[in-house]
Amino acid sequence: MTRRVLLSYLTISVIVLLVLEIPLAIFFQQRETDRLAVNVERDASALATLYEDVLERRTALDPQAASGYADRTGARVVIVGTDGLSQVDTAAKIDRDFSTRPEIQAALRGERATGMRHSDTLGTDLLYVAVPIASGGTVHGAIRLTLDAKEVNATVRRFWLGLAGVAAVVLTAMAGIGWAVARSVTRPLRTLHDTADRFATGDLTPSIPDPDAPPEIASLEATLNAMAHRLDQLLAEQRAFVADASHQLRTPLTALRLRLENLQSSLATSEGAEDLGAAIEETNRLARLVDDLLRLARAEQIAAPQAVDLVQMARDRVDTWSAMADAADVGLDFVSPAGPMVVSAVPTGVEQILDNLLDNAIAASPPGASVSVTVTPGQEHHRLTIADAGPGLDDEQKARALDRFWRLGTATAGTGLGLPIARALAEASGGSLRLDDSPAGGLAVTVVLPAAIARP
Repeated sequence: MTRRVLLSYLTISVIVLLVLEIPLAIFFQQRETDRLAVNVERDASALATLYEDVLERRTALDPQAASGYADRTGARVVIVGTDGLSQVDTAAKIDRDFSTRPEIQAALRGERATGMRHSDTLGTDLLYVAVPIASGGTVHGAIRLTLDAKEVNATVRRFWLGLAGVAAVVLTAMAGIGWAVARSVTRPLRTLHDTADRFATGDLTPSIPDPDAPPEIASLEATLNAMAHRLDQLLAEQRAFVADASHQLRTPLTALRLRLENLQSSLATSEGAEDLGAAIEETNRLARLVDDLLRLARAEQIAAPQAVDLVQMARDRVDTWSAMADAADVGLDFVSPAGPMVVSAVPTGVEQILDNLLDNAIAASPPGASVSVTVTPGQEHHRLTIADAGPGLDDEQKARALDRFWRLGTATAGTGLGLPIARALAEASGGSLRLDDSPAGGLAVTVVLPAAIARP
């Protein structure tokens, strides 16, 4: 919008300059041409007075006066008799017939002729003035002065260039003023745009009202703030409900599992014990689902990021999960830089991401395989990649794997919330999560997190 407002100012300025300067330039050109024509016509009348008596007596004309004038001014002087034949010509031989020239014909009729024509031979514009040589009302001949108009054209050209310079200065000034005005006019809109972008990222903190904003923009800003406040309330209520429901469900589920375990130990038949074992397993799965729902609700809560050493955190979690990996006969390979690598993440975010991804990778890897955990430094972001040697996922399954509660078949263990939780934590930290094929044929999960301290 700033560009459109600025273009509007410049368009109006250009139109005003054209309306003012073009007529002024044309008037100046006409005035300079007329001024030169008047001066030349005055000189022609003076020369005509000198040759009036000679032409009347029909004696030979002395070209000295005409030649002297031609030498002083650079003009061409042609004097003809009533028959149109030249008797004096400062630029050519005499006795040439000029009777067909319109200006000579007009002068021989007792009229004055003035005009401008282009000479292809000389390659310039020529100003001509033809006046009659007469006495007592009788025309005895005519005199024509032809002068190169280059000086007039140069003066007019300088005037045009001056007007162009003035226009350039005015347009430059108008561009600066227009840019400042346009920025001032569109500043409330840019603020609204930034506020809407911030709302889109999940930060629903209301913006500070602009006291200088127009009433329409101020009303829109108030509406956006009210919408953000209401959305924030609704999201908070939803998170609180999920958290409360998960918390409330954990206690009865734990009690139910304990009762089932006690009942299992008191049963004598193997069939009853097997049924109770299945019921206990379902209870455990339901408990894990409740725990994951609670983690997901906490991951979606906006919290201030903290600086975390990604290398140290990954090393600690690999050590913690090594026992489970050994039990599953799966190796854990850790590759990272020697020094610390600090990232910005929500509290406990990196730890939960590692736990979810390591749990999935160990579960997906066959016995004897290895899971690689790699930390890669970057300029503005650092990467954490966990790759397994499991069956992997095709492109369609990768797209669906980030959906909540999606599992690869009903026989797959888990709740289907591990990857969505990891992605939610990564995005809440200002990063992202990507699924790729690992070199071992399984799945490689790459988490990108912003660097808290930029590497040189």
